[in-house]
Amino acid sequence: MRLKSNIIFLFILSFAICILSFSFSSCGIYGFSEKGTIPDSIKTVRVNFIENRAPYVNPQLSPTLTDRLKQKIIRQTRLTNITTDNANWDISGEIRDYSVSTSGVTTNNNQSQASINRLTVSVHITLVDQVYNKTQEYDVSRSFDFSANRTLQQAEASLLDEMIRNLSDEIFNRIFSNW
Repeated sequence: MRLKSNIIFLFILSFAICILSFSFSSCGIYGFSEKGTIPDSIKTVRVNFIENRAPYVNPQLSPTLTDRLKQKIIRQTRLTNITTDNANWDISGEIRDYSVSTSGVTTNNNQSQASINRLTVSVHITLVDQVYNKTQEYDVSRSFDFSANRTLQQAEASLLDEMIRNLSDEIFNRIFSNW
């Protein structure tokens, strides 16, 4: 009987700890690291257009990535997006690499043939903290595989949403979580 009551007590205790952990993490009391929190003195942000300086330019990538990053910051932080030069945080960036390489090869009748291609996108982000007068720079790179039977234009059309989602998430995490 005593064993049964101990098990029930441990279950209730574990449940209570889980509930408390969840409530603390969602209200901002708990953070992954002190570096990941936004200082109280930071109230505004400006996200500048992410320039495309890669040798190959996907014309949809820059405007879509810029817009998605702005929306993510507005939705998931307390910062106010402004367009003037006096933002507390000024975020700018450039796409530096947008290239395709072969990542998988198959062999048929002693002939090698590409089976999987990899599209790699690299973005350099600069965060200027105008309150504390410091600058931080981040490099984000993601790869996206696609069948070698598809043209680059076909792959871009099907991968664009995934590219934008993954890159904006990675940039956001680097800026706000320091991961």
